[in-house]
Amino acid sequence: MAEPIVTIDGPAGSGKSTLARALARRMGYLYLESGALYRTVALAALRRGLNLADAAAVARLVAGLDLRVEDQADGLRVFLGREEVTGFLRAEEVGRAASDISRLEAVRQRLNELQRRLGRRGGLVVEGRDAGTVVFPEAEVKFFLTADLAERARRRTAQLVEEGLEADPARIMTEMAARDEQDRSRRLAPLKPAQGAIIIDTTGLNPDQVLEIMLAEVGSRHEKA
Repeated sequence: MAEPIVTIDGPAGSGKSTLARALARRMGYLYLESGALYRTVALAALRRGLNLADAAAVARLVAGLDLRVEDQADGLRVFLGREEVTGFLRAEEVGRAASDISRLEAVRQRLNELQRRLGRRGGLVVEGRDAGTVVFPEAEVKFFLTADLAERARRRTAQLVEEGLEADPARIMTEMAARDEQDRSRRLAPLKPAQGAIIIDTTGLNPDQVLEIMLAEVGSRHEKA
């Protein structure tokens, strides 16, 4: 029996990255953060001074981009050509640009193809906003994580501070609310639970508690497959 693909979708700050990485480690699976791919394209676009509203220019960029990922013991590493760009991807400017380009069909198509290639052999935990609805609708186990806005903003602020980046809690909450609305209302791959997804509200739960719930669900569903 092939190892399953597990998808974890949800808004920013819901715990997707932490839990996807932990779940992949516990199960010995490849971990993939789809948001890092969009941020990498956004970083490349910003470096080249592209107008992010110019769909044709961004499409040309993504078509020729040499982008690859490596899942290493200390986390996911992302490369543009030979340059590792992982450390640049969490900047707020890059995040805002990623939100803009994620609405472009050419970008989504290219990055979806990349993710599907990585998932051909199974044994993959992928997190994002449309992993279970669009990229891997056939995934054996699908999760949708959520948490209230104040909790998600607090988590995001703490993450940025831990990474040594500037963090304004009020601005982060405002931008997060705007991103939520944009993600839910966009025409291409809107943010929503996939059909058959297990919905977990992580508000008030620590990562270990959520991880145990997820491990039990993956084990149960894989046994039934």
